[in-house]
Amino acid sequence: MSETGNEQSPGPSPDYVQSLARGLSVIKAFDGEHPRLTLSEVARRTDLTRATARRFLLTLVELQYVRTDGSVFQLTPRVLELGYSYLSSLSLPEIAGPHLEALSAQVRESTSVSILDGDDVVYVARVPVSRIMTVSITIGTRFPAYATSMGRVLLAGLPAHLLERYLARVNFAPLTGKTITTADGLRTEIARIRKRGYSIVDQELEEGLRSLAAPIRDAAGDTVAAVNISTQAARYSADAVRSELVPAAVSTADAISADLGRTQNSNNHSSATR
Repeated sequence: MSETGNEQSPGPSPDYVQSLARGLSVIKAFDGEHPRLTLSEVARRTDLTRATARRFLLTLVELQYVRTDGSVFQLTPRVLELGYSYLSSLSLPEIAGPHLEALSAQVRESTSVSILDGDDVVYVARVPVSRIMTVSITIGTRFPAYATSMGRVLLAGLPAHLLERYLARVNFAPLTGKTITTADGLRTEIARIRKRGYSIVDQELEEGLRSLAAPIRDAAGDTVAAVNISTQAARYSADAVRSELVPAAVSTADAISADLGRTQNSNNHSSATR
């Protein structure tokens, strides 16, 4: 606070374009609760004079971002184009990152996203909380798909013939005493995953490590990645993993899937309008 006791907020920079800011405020005046507004309502919600609000509205009508019947105004679907460029530039790690951070803060455990590359899962995004494995995990770390929760979710998303090819060629190694090491055993587990929509691996990759994963799907509904929560067995019992961590992971995977679908749809829209 200043010595006079009155803290002055900084004014706009010399590069500030007030007319652009006002035009955006007019667009933002419309929302789910106010999809249709009169001129007076727009002026009131934007703190603009009626004359100024009218000029902006009519300009937006001319640009086809707003339509009017002469007395009431509303946005057109064309306003979505304002966000398409941003959405289409996002990669899966960028889309998943904020969701992983929120999930990690919620459950206070490490969270990750992986994709299937050959017979391995590869980490493409991660928010670590504490080191719970003997092997350090970073972006690009690989693990065998058959022994990981994310790997099994991704395998469950494969067409039947590709899954059978994988089961025929994979070299099962007993990483712990609990690791599934037969094709029939993994095939049965994958059938369960397809039915319930998530995977839990209990100390099969490493002793003392419990992990779970849920599928991330693209706009077509195909499984393209998996989101994971890993925890120490001493922190969460198997029952607690199912009751507390699974719902959080599934919800996060669904949210990432929705954002990924919007991104892909925006890319398709942009391509179609070129």
